[in-house]
Amino acid sequence: MMHAFHTPALLALMAQAPGGQNNVYAPIFMYGAIFAIFYFVLIRPQSQQRKKHEETIRALKRGDEVVTAGGVVGEVVAIKQLSPDTASQEDRITIKSGESRLVVERGRITRIAGAASAPPSA
Repeated sequence: MMHAFHTPALLALMAQAPGGQNNVYAPIFMYGAIFAIFYFVLIRPQSQQRKKHEETIRALKRGDEVVTAGGVVGEVVAIKQLSPDTASQEDRITIKSGESRLVVERGRITRIAGAASAPPSA
């Protein structure tokens, strides 16, 4: 019967070359493979999702219906950029939810629920 505490000894035996010499490249390859799996399964998709969210939030405009991190749903009334050059996560967004107006940071908006309706062209 094999137990979990036998696994390191088993891996050490498998890493040995047929002539009894230790293969130095086996652990390096194993750690490299583990890092590659973590990178392609966890790190890369998460960074792509974060970049897509940041692009979406930067494209925010008046009239968009948004959902904040706290779950408040409202319509964007005004956008106050702290730096005139670029949109940052600390910009102040005024949203109208029901009869209330709230000021939230741009970075606290989780998603855009609906885009501003374009005026009908006649």
